[in-house]
Amino acid sequence: MNSGVEWGWIGGIAGGVLGLAGGIIGTYFSVKNTNGPLERSFMIKSAVVCWIAVLIFLGLLVGLPNPYRYFAWIPYSILLPLGIMYGNRRQQTIKQQESQNNTQEGACH
Repeated sequence: MNSGVEWGWIGGIAGGVLGLAGGIIGTYFSVKNTNGPLERSFMIKSAVVCWIAVLIFLGLLVGLPNPYRYFAWIPYSILLPLGIMYGNRRQQTIKQQESQNNTQEGACH
């Protein structure tokens, strides 16, 4: 191999490792920084769904031949922002529910 190809492989592998590490760290802190059991449960489920969706997307990109692999971007680019918006709204609702429950429990004692 010539040096350009070697650096391409090195960059691809390093980028993949850094991306995976960033996803793992982001998932860890998303779950760790929750405030209650409902929110934590929701974040774990959301993380599992997100990891599965991203792995399916990457599998399609690698497995489909040209030009079909480019069509995988259409549902991904639509569903990813919609999923993020849904997740943020649902998490906010759960936070409000849990804070109301904590406030009511505190008032009773």
